[in-house]
Amino acid sequence: MTIRHHLSDPILLSYSAGELPEAFSLVVATHLSMCDECRARAGAFDAIGGNVIEHCMAEMADSAMDAAMARITGLPVGAKPAIAPRGDAGLPGPLVDYIGGGLESVKWRSLGMGVRHAVLPTEKGATARLLYIPAGQAMPDHGHGGTELTLVLRGAFMDGDARFAAGDLEIADESTNHTPVADAGDDCICLVAADAKLRFSGLIPRLAQPFFRI
Repeated sequence: MTIRHHLSDPILLSYSAGELPEAFSLVVATHLSMCDECRARAGAFDAIGGNVIEHCMAEMADSAMDAAMARITGLPVGAKPAIAPRGDAGLPGPLVDYIGGGLESVKWRSLGMGVRHAVLPTEKGATARLLYIPAGQAMPDHGHGGTELTLVLRGAFMDGDARFAAGDLEIADESTNHTPVADAGDDCICLVAADAKLRFSGLIPRLAQPFFRI
């Protein structure tokens, strides 16, 4: 897998610091599981942060970590949580763990013209969804009210002169106005996170927008 479009340093830094909304963190974690380059950069940021914490924090008891994890998981100290079966998912590990299975577990909802999506449960601040675009199909022309991360899981799409294939990540913001088109040879499946609604150019998408939460 050759990945040409990567995460930016500001996003990686925010992820390392735990400052991203849950939906964005899911996209970042999924991309990191697919991209050696970004995973190495994220590791460097984690190491820097760990070094800062090590020199700023007071001494802690040896049992402090076990006690903290017990409070988080609700399990007794030392107990390990059960690992749910992954199944034949064909998807990156973080996403499989998150949705509890593979694409067969996804409850798709039609957006019209063969396009489907599935909103994933995340905390407030941003939304995450899986997006299925049939081969050769174009998304309606739209802009963005904030930041959107689009990670390709399968297939590929063209956006202007740029092609985004499996593992590639597109970062869109308020300056972006585009009409992504799935490659003719294969259906495209993406993981998308956004912290604001889309701005559709056409009347019909605008009328349907409240019903589809996009």
